Amino acid sequence: MLQTFEERGNPAWGRERVPILRSHLTSTGCDGFILPRTDAHQSEYLTAHDQRLAWLTGFTGSAGTAIVLAERAAIFVDGRYTLQVAQQVDSTLFELVNVVETSPADWIAAQVVAGTRLGYDPWLHTPDGLERLSGAAAKAGAELVALARNPVDAIWTDQPPPPAAPIVPHPLEFAGVTTSDKLAGLRETLAASGDDALIVSLADCIAWLFNIRGSDVPHTPVALAFAIVTADTATLYCDPAKVTPETAAWLAPEVTTAGVSAFGPALDDLGHAAAKVRIDPAATPVWIVERLQSAGATLDCAADPTIAAKARKNDAEIAGARAAHLRDAVALARFLAWFDAEAPSGTVTEIAAVERLEEMRARSNAFQDVSFEAIAGSGPNGAIVHYRVNERTNRKIDAQSLFLIDSGAQYRDGTTDVTRTLAVGTPDVRMRRLFTLVLKGHIAIATARFPPGTTGAQIDALARVALWRAGLDYDHGTGHGVGSYLGVHEGPQGISKRATVALEPGMIVSIEPGVYLEGSFGIRIENLALVTGPAPIDGGTRDMLGFETLTLAPIDRRLVVPELLTGAELAWLDAYHARVRELVAPLLETAERAWLERHTGPLG
Repeated sequence: MLQTFEERGNPAWGRERVPILRSHLTSTGCDGFILPRTDAHQSEYLTAHDQRLAWLTGFTGSAGTAIVLAERAAIFVDGRYTLQVAQQVDSTLFELVNVVETSPADWIAAQVVAGTRLGYDPWLHTPDGLERLSGAAAKAGAELVALARNPVDAIWTDQPPPPAAPIVPHPLEFAGVTTSDKLAGLRETLAASGDDALIVSLADCIAWLFNIRGSDVPHTPVALAFAIVTADTATLYCDPAKVTPETAAWLAPEVTTAGVSAFGPALDDLGHAAAKVRIDPAATPVWIVERLQSAGATLDCAADPTIAAKARKNDAEIAGARAAHLRDAVALARFLAWFDAEAPSGTVTEIAAVERLEEMRARSNAFQDVSFEAIAGSGPNGAIVHYRVNERTNRKIDAQSLFLIDSGAQYRDGTTDVTRTLAVGTPDVRMRRLFTLVLKGHIAIATARFPPGTTGAQIDALARVALWRAGLDYDHGTGHGVGSYLGVHEGPQGISKRATVALEPGMIVSIEPGVYLEGSFGIRIENLALVTGPAPIDGGTRDMLGFETLTLAPIDRRLVVPELLTGAELAWLDAYHARVRELVAPLLETAERAWLERHTGPLG
């Protein structure tokens, strides 16, 4: 399922559909409804069936929440989407709110009148999230009401059906550890906490734990399902049509399968047995929690231990990541050589660039899909942090401009994500200066050494210091975790102001500082990096963690101002390019190899 370019999102959708929702809400006894952009598995990327927020409001970003009351409505997005939401949502119908400044809970506390009944879908909210909303509602004298059916589903007459793609085995050569061994480690963790069972609702955790993959969700190889793990059983609850005989044999005997209709009764059984059940309050749907509580289960509210285990890549997954990035580097080099030759003509469009890069990646037999829809913005479109090119916005790539392309691929052995900002023609002084400041921030993180226990929040500022000194900043995190042929965005690790989880050896994170000038251009430089184990530093007294850069793609040297880099920064850039040249050049054809060698020579 590769990227498509049809226009999505339309302010007219809200004008047409919000009045229908309001009319329907009267039959539920509610005065309003809270609609987050998510599904029952807290997925970032949604099936067509679960695109409720987009259908209602027109907003197609990957994160957001709408609150619709009888007389007013608001939609909440973060800094990545402030430009996009203004284009896609009718601002006369919805108040457009930056969630960093005012959260949905803050808005409820300040704007909702006493006596208001706010409906919510208990499958789409977690206990942690609902607690904040409930507290805000109580402060306003309002009440939250769980609804048996999502009211958007009730009025969405042509809602697509849930997906039913087959579940497939993920071979041990890529997984590295058997399901049996993963379950044994998980059960030791549960036993140490006195837990009798664990509920797993995150699709990527289920895929990792049971060594399976799927294609329910665009660009993320997971199957939507739930799981219950006890001391002696592990059960996967999903649409039976997804389980082929091959997959059933792959799962057996460690894992049995059952239909989704059996999931609720299985929760009841845990309650009737007075089981102590671990649920992740940040990931488990409220519906599951309330079902367990009503049946008499004791809840242990703690993080799902599969999340952290999945984030720490094993030797096979690390080897797969390196192989995937080298394979991806060949495709990127071919694309960059083509782009450098063709873009200055002024005939290449954003869509054409995306399609050419997809074509280069698809030449590999290991290629499965793109890992997300590419962000490919020329000039002012590059300043839209999560811009998605479509047939209406598609621009010809201007000469004397910058082109930002953020893309990635799914290979059987790894997931990639890389951003390059490219000069088309001769970049001006401002472009080169800002690019170099972003590069300084990237290098600061890539070369950082830090003690065990350090969190992403503690090193995030390293990427921003050079920009701060110039009065600049960016409104997104510096880095996110990445899965192993799984989600391109993976927790719990990250590098941002709010990343409070310690970075550990084996974790993969992105490093992607940027700067965005609305109406002009955007700059971002992104590599993926592996957290490396403790190692000594000459003259030091403590071993320190660090990063191994996985991405192998040239950084546009035409945009670098060498005089703004320190000697150490120049040495890093030259060494990085030497490594790219050494590993990638032998895998290219003559003309492409010559291009790569020209563009990876030393600056220092």
